[in-house]
Amino acid sequence: MNVPPNMRAALGRLYAMFVKELIQLRRDRVTLAMIVGIPLIQLLLFGYAINADPKHLATALLVQDDGPLARSFVAALRTTDYFDIIAAATDESDAEKLILSNRVQFVIEVPPDFGRRVIRGERPPVLVVADATDPTATGGAVSAVTAAAASALDRELTGPLAHLAQGPAPFEVRVHRRYNAAGETRRNIVPGLVGTILTMTMLIYTALSVTREIERGTMEALLAMPVRPTEIMLGKIAPYVVVGGVQMGIILVVATMLFGVPIVGSLLALAPLTLLFITANLSVGYTFSTIAVNQLQAIQMTFFFFLPNMLLSGFFFPFRGMPQWAQYVGEALPLTHYLRIVRSIMLKGSSFGDLTSDTLALGVFTLAAMGVAVMRFRQTLD
Repeated sequence: MNVPPNMRAALGRLYAMFVKELIQLRRDRVTLAMIVGIPLIQLLLFGYAINADPKHLATALLVQDDGPLARSFVAALRTTDYFDIIAAATDESDAEKLILSNRVQFVIEVPPDFGRRVIRGERPPVLVVADATDPTATGGAVSAVTAAAASALDRELTGPLAHLAQGPAPFEVRVHRRYNAAGETRRNIVPGLVGTILTMTMLIYTALSVTREIERGTMEALLAMPVRPTEIMLGKIAPYVVVGGVQMGIILVVATMLFGVPIVGSLLALAPLTLLFITANLSVGYTFSTIAVNQLQAIQMTFFFFLPNMLLSGFFFPFRGMPQWAQYVGEALPLTHYLRIVRSIMLKGSSFGDLTSDTLALGVFTLAAMGVAVMRFRQTLD
């Protein structure tokens, strides 16, 4: 088959451009890592870490009857695999603190004289208090405790008590869904959007800051000035802290006016913790800007960090439903701790004292990110 000379020349030029792009791609290690890393991370996270029916949920017991029937009921809860009993509350106030601090997802209260009232046929109530700020995480467990109640005492209700095992359960399970009684998804998603939007925008803004200066050639003038690396970093981050604060205000106004999401807690507690979270993300973005050689690489790094934040923080999927290794990774991400903070303050009314561990984690992350950014800052353009 005869190929016209002009077609042969065009194919040759096309092949040369193809080879040139492959060589350039091989030299661009960041882009090459993204090509391999992003699909791999998505497969691992969606295949192993995502679970819409979480089990082994942190649970506290408030048992006011130490009789055999109460112990049998607690044993039946354990066999469902939905409840991981990690604490014993001394009273209702103690149980309230455990929920407000996000230590437990459930509090199960067995009333006094439980066994005696069961034997009398009075069907005493067992209270199941569920933290329903994430309705997806509690749905399966609530169904499990209701199902377990029907047969929880079968081994004990024999002989003269056998008639109590027939028909409905010999006690009543009352489920109290706290903070989101109707199970509205928007009450979980909208507060979480405060964190996800701030993460995305703050990372992009600062990831492009230094690389844009380098590409435009203005970094040379900046480096010639008697300004220290820390001062440059803080000077670039400070305006975006204000921008982030404005974004938070806009989101909260829309959340309350359009979606009807309440703000139960204090804005005086939410505002400084949000500024801490904004600073954490700005520090990460600034670190990326000191590593990337162009704006494309900066955007790629931003997405590489943003993806696990979205999937492992508990925004889309229940955090406690993920395997242990995924929870360890999620605990190292700032969005995980901020989601707990913003949901707890907005929906539960939690205070600073209730959120000490998450606040401390955000502070440590921010200091570490700022330290890496300062060390990575290039004082020369070589």
